[in-house]
Amino acid sequence: MRKLVDLLSGIAGLEVSGNLETGISGIAFDSRKVQKGTLFVATAGTHTDGHQYIPLAIENGAVAVLCSILPVKRDSSITWILSPDTLADLGKVAANFYGHPSLKMKVIGVTGTNGKTTTATLLYRLFTEMGHACGLFSTVCNYIGDKKSAATHTTPDALQIQSVMADMAEAGCTYCFMEISSHAIDQQRIAGISFDGGIFSNLTHDHLDYHKTFIEYRNAKKRFFDQLPAGAFSLTNADDKNGAVMVQNCKSRKYTYSARTMADFKVKVIESHFDGMLLNVNGKEFWNHFAGNFNAYNLVAVYGAAVLLGADSDEVLRVMSLLKPVDGRFEIFRSPVGYFAVVDYAHTPDALRNVLSTINETRTTDQKVYCVVGAGGDRDKTKRPEMAAEAVQASDRVILTSDNPRSEEPEQIIADMMAGVPAGMLSRVLAITNRKEAIRTACMMAHEGDIILIAGKGHEDYQEIKGVKHHFDDREIVREIFNASTLN
Repeated sequence: MRKLVDLLSGIAGLEVSGNLETGISGIAFDSRKVQKGTLFVATAGTHTDGHQYIPLAIENGAVAVLCSILPVKRDSSITWILSPDTLADLGKVAANFYGHPSLKMKVIGVTGTNGKTTTATLLYRLFTEMGHACGLFSTVCNYIGDKKSAATHTTPDALQIQSVMADMAEAGCTYCFMEISSHAIDQQRIAGISFDGGIFSNLTHDHLDYHKTFIEYRNAKKRFFDQLPAGAFSLTNADDKNGAVMVQNCKSRKYTYSARTMADFKVKVIESHFDGMLLNVNGKEFWNHFAGNFNAYNLVAVYGAAVLLGADSDEVLRVMSLLKPVDGRFEIFRSPVGYFAVVDYAHTPDALRNVLSTINETRTTDQKVYCVVGAGGDRDKTKRPEMAAEAVQASDRVILTSDNPRSEEPEQIIADMMAGVPAGMLSRVLAITNRKEAIRTACMMAHEGDIILIAGKGHEDYQEIKGVKHHFDDREIVREIFNASTLN
């Protein structure tokens, strides 16, 4: 139980009517989760406006309401707080309620289109291996120390973040690594967090269903760096033209990483194979278990962030040489008859290009590449033809299939993708709606040494169709097909 006045501490622009000494037992922005003694925060979401649920919140036990529009009829027993930005203030009151857990550890945010999960997860694994208790927020899963929990969003809501961070602090975590999505930045989910560093990976077209334009998408990412304090560091990809844009108005200490130009942290690929690379990072060579230029960027970002956090550079490289790829990120399976299946989360044109480029740079001339790929429903439609174009340009055969169609018809999504295939390349493309059958078909076509890329879902263990999540895991399907082949 905390006093309302303490929860509002440090938040500017509020107008209060009522008792500031009111005891608050919890915070909620969903009226269904309100209990006796709750502060209800009315926020305008993408689908509904929490202001219309204020009466229900009071009926369920709310004793104070934080809102941006006051109801005409107001219960005098309720403390009313008028705010110009309830989304931002939700994170701030949550931080006050949970005792500012981000101040009790080093918090590093990772944003960009591709590479967020790998970079954040490898930082978590690296610092854990070096003996530190760490927390992780990622697309794949969350960790409090070595305790794993499922992730429902790349970046959770502001209340959940502060609650989980409080658990991290309670568990003795001294570092927290976070993926930060553009949605989370735009929706103020990270308000109230004190960041010690930010990492920018790259920026390509994605989420235009939400942001509408690429500039809006870029500016959402940029706002994260705008808010970094002077004592924090920013580490940006110098080879992406948007890297410099991210830190134009940033007060932090600015650093860069690169594979192609001068930078504070420079990486060069010496050797590249399916099972790993030999890299030179700032003049020091080390072998690792990752493949592809895109992973070289991820690894040098991890190295740079670790050094900026005060870790010994030689120890960082030693531990990095032991780390393994993240689930569903260029995860390789070898069939009993000698062909390879690569499962990867690539779900943007740029990510697909990077993965196929890695495969083509590593394969021999007699190895064929088969690509199984779809696109998500109710998401950015502009990338559908672009993804098909990338796939057909860099593969011998392409099978367009269903991903997470959500409320859309998968056949229509495939038709949208097919529009990106040049007329002269249509003979390379098959359309098989059933994803399992698409993967099975690719396996039937492949011979010894060939490579099948199964793109788009990576670590996901479900397929969302008409609002229902059905269990589906590309990796399980691959193992099932491989096991069946050994019995024939």
